[in-house]
Amino acid sequence: MTDYFLRLNLPERGQGPHNTAELLARARKGDIEAREQLINENLRLVVGIARRFVGRGYELEDLFQIGSIGLMKAVDKFDPSYNVQFSTYAVPMIIGEIRRFIRDDNPIKVSRALKETAFKGRRAKQILGQHLGREPSVSEIATEIGVSPEDLVCALEAIQVPTSLSDPIYKDETSTMKLEDRLSEKNHDDWLEHVMLRQVLEQLAPREQYIIHQRFFADKTQAEVAKALGLSQVQISRLEKQILLRIKYFLESG
Repeated sequence: MTDYFLRLNLPERGQGPHNTAELLARARKGDIEAREQLINENLRLVVGIARRFVGRGYELEDLFQIGSIGLMKAVDKFDPSYNVQFSTYAVPMIIGEIRRFIRDDNPIKVSRALKETAFKGRRAKQILGQHLGREPSVSEIATEIGVSPEDLVCALEAIQVPTSLSDPIYKDETSTMKLEDRLSEKNHDDWLEHVMLRQVLEQLAPREQYIIHQRFFADKTQAEVAKALGLSQVQISRLEKQILLRIKYFLESG
């Protein structure tokens, strides 16, 4: 660890989930001291992630400062109902903050080591998926290729190709909706959120994509969508709520 981080005298991370859960509960109630303690106890996590981005023309200290912003956002946005550990939620938030900084400042130059880790992870995901009969978890993939889950996530995030505003966010037999079609001149500051939305929509099943497109892009009523799919309005309402909760979770986690 550099002199800079030695001077910071970073504390050890929380001793077990109960301590973190308690701090999160207090922070959600407006306890500023608990919020600061939670941030301080997870700064070593930021250091570890920031190190993965060294070698792209930025000092580790600068990347640490940017990553700390992502950590603060994670503390403020985390909800226990997500049913994930705080660190699992915080990692993509920290990575996302650093990636946005690098992307907005200069084109990303991905190291060979990161590329190799990402490609190994993709291959392992396919092999494990066939063997397990389900989609493997990040931890399972990381174990298979001999890296930490954090290293794997960093590598996969680093090789993602920036999304073009002319890329379609929805496409069917009769129409194509582009990202730029949904962005007005007044919303340039929010374009990253729209890019993230596109990535989330791609993970939905075809029927789920259709429901979201018809309800929020084509302005169809639940009754109209239900009739088109041969379902009841109650079923569409239930499906819509489930899909929106998933979209909200993915958007807030990264």
